[in-house]
Amino acid sequence: EKSKGSILGDKTRMETLCNDPNAFIRPSPSGGSLGGVARKTRESIILCEAAGYDVIFIETVGVGQSETAVHSMSDFFLLLMLAGAGDELQGIKRGIMEMSDLIAITKSDGNNTEKATLAKALYKNALHLFPPTDSGWVPTALTTSSVTKQGLEDVLEKINEYMELTKQNGYFLHRRREQASYWMYETIQEGLKHRFYESDVIKENLKIFEEKVLEGEISSFSAATELMEKYLSSRNQ
Repeated sequence: EKSKGSILGDKTRMETLCNDPNAFIRPSPSGGSLGGVARKTRESIILCEAAGYDVIFIETVGVGQSETAVHSMSDFFLLLMLAGAGDELQGIKRGIMEMSDLIAITKSDGNNTEKATLAKALYKNALHLFPPTDSGWVPTALTTSSVTKQGLEDVLEKINEYMELTKQNGYFLHRRREQASYWMYETIQEGLKHRFYESDVIKENLKIFEEKVLEGEISSFSAATELMEKYLSSRNQ
């Protein structure tokens, strides 16, 4: 069986940043976590803020379900897109674009420059079709290149503009409060789920009920209900 592990290669391609004494990089395995966002990512963010780091980047593996998890723990949502990888707008979920505060088209250099410029225009037009954001910010798209460094300063400028706007109009604090509430409920759900599966009565009966479901002796819903009743009964004893 494959380990499904990660070699945590992100840090190895950040050679310059790794050697900066003012930077700290913490690779996190993405296995088993929504959208490649490890379960302890939020705690890591709080720790880094407490340590005095004023800019914190959260990079995900970019799978389809990551938008909710990332958006619920970040102040600014930057979506990176690669031009020339097929139909630019086909296949991208509406949800992730609606959550994006800025779209950066990467690898805008060499033979890919024209494709990147076209992609930027397409994304800017698409963003205009979405309803206004609660933050008062108007999302846009930019082209960037890590080779020529073109557009990198523009991205930083947009992030700073967003932060200034949202701190002035109160949206920054509002979002932080919403996120704190969201993660309280998420932590409760994770804790209850962990206790359920780690209880002796569930460990003893889970496979038994699974076999009954597979054999058609009982429905999935009935099995789940009985297992939860067994768990609750064991807690009351």
